[in-house]
Amino acid sequence: MPTMRAVDDRIVPGGTAGARPRRAGQGAGIAVGLLSAMCFGTSGTFGAALIGAGWSPAGAVLARVAVAAAALTVPALFALRGRWPLLRRAWRQVVVYGLVGVAACQVCYFNAIARMDVGISILLEYLGIVLVVGWLWLRHGQQPRLLTVLGGVAALGGLALMLDLSGSGGVSLTGVLFALAAAVSMAVYFFQSAATSYADGDEALPPVALTWGGMVTGAAAIALLGAARIMPLRFAAAPVQLANDQVSWLVPVLGLGVVAAAIAYVTGIGAARRLGAKLGSFVAMAEVLFAAGFAWALLHQVPTGIQFLGGLLILAGVIAVRLDES
Repeated sequence: MPTMRAVDDRIVPGGTAGARPRRAGQGAGIAVGLLSAMCFGTSGTFGAALIGAGWSPAGAVLARVAVAAAALTVPALFALRGRWPLLRRAWRQVVVYGLVGVAACQVCYFNAIARMDVGISILLEYLGIVLVVGWLWLRHGQQPRLLTVLGGVAALGGLALMLDLSGSGGVSLTGVLFALAAAVSMAVYFFQSAATSYADGDEALPPVALTWGGMVTGAAAIALLGAARIMPLRFAAAPVQLANDQVSWLVPVLGLGVVAAAIAYVTGIGAARRLGAKLGSFVAMAEVLFAAGFAWALLHQVPTGIQFLGGLLILAGVIAVRLDES
């Protein structure tokens, strides 16, 4: 779950939007960005498989961020090289990143996929991009241009189709609310990311260190809420169903922590550095397609015709909003 694409929970930590790579490096950047999107796209499938085997959504998220934090510890310490003041100066940034971009967004998303299909959940989460536009219009008077308005209308129309009010699409109202809460978390983190300066003089907190700190913070928050019985933490050692086979629970746990978090975040940062924020954000949106594809192939989650059309409208609307960004 979770970067947040140009200014999202995974790309912003590399925040070098001002540097534009040479055309020769864009091909490599796009390839790395697609690898990142593909890795992120596995999170819904791995998470849904664990939840289906008896794990709670919060338990699956805790496993993901804890394994990712462990996997990133050595690279983060190497990047810091003992420069702990950098981490102390950026503690507010790390905390917000961990609580909003990691914990809140992922817990809401995993609660959504516990109740309805992965493809539906992630498309609803991506409505966070449209929420940003609406908030800027209502709160700050930044009236959107025509393409953004058309994109918002398309996304809302797609939302109506995605909900499939006929009842044949297996949509849960609670699941929808969780997915929309994930969208709100994404939007909140967009604003926090856009308002944050990552450089203080010539030294900034290394992106891997920021990602690691966010994972540690998110894991600690979820563990504390679980210990206080505010958020149920449930784990199971039973075999997990993926595709037509049963595999050990370690497979999706390592997939979530190493593939869908550690590798995905690091490659997302690398793509952002090569492509810049805007182009990198478009490439990262391929996560939607990868997530739906993995869920289709491994979990046999096939959307209805109406939901498929709704998903296309949401995706078209989000792309239109991105295209219209100044």
